[in-house]
Amino acid sequence: MDEKSKAKQLKEKLFIPAKKGICIAKEKDINKADEFCEGYKKFLDNSPVEREAVRYSLKLAKENGFKEFEQDKKYNPGDKVYYINRDKAIALAVIGKNGTKNGVKLSIAHIDSPRVDLKPNPMYEDNNLAYFKTHYYGGIKKYQWTVMPLTLHGTVVKLDGTKVDICVGDDESEPCFCITDLLPHLAREQATKKMSQAIDGENLNVLIGSRPLKSEDDESDLVKLNVMKILNEKYGICEGDFLSAELCFVPAQKSRDVGFDRGLIGGYGHDDKVCAYPALMAAINCGVPENTCITYLTDKEETGSDGNTGMQSDFLRYFVYDLAKADGEEGYRVLSKSKCLSADVNAAFDPIYASVYEAKNASYINQGVIISKYTGHGGKYDTSDASAEYMGEIRSMLENNNITWQVGELGKVDIGGGGTIAKYVANMNVDVVDLGVPVLSMHAPFELVSKFDVYETYRAFLTFFG
Repeated sequence: MDEKSKAKQLKEKLFIPAKKGICIAKEKDINKADEFCEGYKKFLDNSPVEREAVRYSLKLAKENGFKEFEQDKKYNPGDKVYYINRDKAIALAVIGKNGTKNGVKLSIAHIDSPRVDLKPNPMYEDNNLAYFKTHYYGGIKKYQWTVMPLTLHGTVVKLDGTKVDICVGDDESEPCFCITDLLPHLAREQATKKMSQAIDGENLNVLIGSRPLKSEDDESDLVKLNVMKILNEKYGICEGDFLSAELCFVPAQKSRDVGFDRGLIGGYGHDDKVCAYPALMAAINCGVPENTCITYLTDKEETGSDGNTGMQSDFLRYFVYDLAKADGEEGYRVLSKSKCLSADVNAAFDPIYASVYEAKNASYINQGVIISKYTGHGGKYDTSDASAEYMGEIRSMLENNNITWQVGELGKVDIGGGGTIAKYVANMNVDVVDLGVPVLSMHAPFELVSKFDVYETYRAFLTFFG
């Protein structure tokens, strides 16, 4: 008995303690998580695409005292500014007591999610049905996007430069749209194909109309013409305006509580808005920090972060340089002293598909915020691998502030893998590590997250900024 007792004491001293997560959380903290997530659900429902996420973030920022950033203006501790990049990315900064001289604190997240984009010349008619041709965006299982209600979101720029925002299907009184699929009776050949080949990308065509325009003339494409007439009457656009448009289809459903206990949130776009919202609210609620804090919500992560609104753009770098210049500091020196939490999700362990996870290094629902020391794939390709020193710093921050946390990888070594935007910040000579929320059914039209994990992620960002 004494030997067992000694062994138990030694285990407690030397082993990683068992993670108990929500099981030992206080009821008041669980209630705070539930309350925080009501705001998150509103953010999620109002931010299906990047432009709308920027608009909603800007609305919250303005309501909390943020002003538009002015270059070459001297700011004081506690000042709050925002800076928008082409309506698809937004930076929010809170000026610290020390300004930028000791570096800045960065939290970065992306606000794009997998979806179905329209092709530049999308509309056609076939056998008296009108369709939009599409090109899927990001990593999706194509079969998941068939036979479900979809809504149309985006922006059209007309020939005269007029910009028209389009949103059809969010309101239940409006029509929705759909990608059809084969009935089982005729799908024997389809059923023998690999899952990745069962639905061809060129066949993700969205059904948009079925009634022809009434005409006494013997004209073709009357269903297409009728749809175009409706769009012209409502939005003043013609078919050529699709050539200068950003339009996409996303799932029609709103976010919902999941489970009898309402502990989970189901919805479209948790990846990565479930990290973007906590990072946004941390900037809003951080008070007057010691060092200037920046939350940056960016675009294009799901397709490689390229382009002038993606993380590989110099927009964030130049924003930091402008803040540094106002303090009389060199921008590159400020960046080299800066620290970052890359706010991105990881795959939560799913016991139904346990074989693809490595259980000791997986993340779990209701076990708090997850730190991913590295992402990438195979032999750690395409990743930023956080240093031992920075991992130790973030680990201490979480432990010392009683934030529930865990570490994890994205699946087994030669099975899993995925990228985040952390590596692009690391390339600026900034210490960075991924920290975010574990997600079930990631990249599906309906993903699942734990309310408790979302709130612990917010607490982590708020503490980091403090």
